[in-house]
Amino acid sequence: MKQLRYLRYATLALALSLCGLFAPFTNTFAAAAQAAPEDLSDLNANSNAPRVEGNIAELQTLVQAGGLTELRSTRNGSYGARLFFLGQDMLYYVALSQDAHWWRVVKTQDAVRAESIYAQFSRKSFELADGEVRRTQLQAQKALLDRVIAKSADRANRLTADLELAQQQDSQVSQRQQQLQAESAVLQTDKLEAERKLRTLQLQVEQLQKQTEAGLAPVNVPVNVPLSR
Repeated sequence: MKQLRYLRYATLALALSLCGLFAPFTNTFAAAAQAAPEDLSDLNANSNAPRVEGNIAELQTLVQAGGLTELRSTRNGSYGARLFFLGQDMLYYVALSQDAHWWRVVKTQDAVRAESIYAQFSRKSFELADGEVRRTQLQAQKALLDRVIAKSADRANRLTADLELAQQQDSQVSQRQQQLQAESAVLQTDKLEAERKLRTLQLQVEQLQKQTEAGLAPVNVPVNVPLSR
């Protein structure tokens, strides 16, 4: 028991002496920690690629929050230029966009510079939209031509169908005329033959009539004389 008690005392004495030995270093570390507190602002960010907010992201946030006043707006095709004003900070945001996407954003407190940049972005949107506008016009012209071509083709098909029917009818009429001419020629021949037979029969009848009446006195037909009164 005496040995165990002695060992405990010895361990405690060694620990106290070590604390006294490292005390200066401990105080130094504590002072350094108080002088430079740890920055926890990027704790949730990707350590490999720290997040950097630019003017585009800032403008998107302000627009979504509804804290901006739109001073000017230009639209050319899918391109546009807009001038926003943040009154509480006297800041101007000049943006160039394509469809619903911000392309370039300039932030300034100089009103003259903001107007100048807006004018440049407006001209830029006009130039960028030139090809788009031209394409839209050409698409409309082509669509119109396609409709005209479709109508013309339909008209041509109808006329072709009418022409084919007319040609078929002409062919049928020609065949009918040829048939009628052939039938008329046959009828004409039959008619002439019938007339010849008729004349032959008439001559035969006359001859038979003469033979039948041969040797008979002629019959005098009395003449009606009016009676006197």
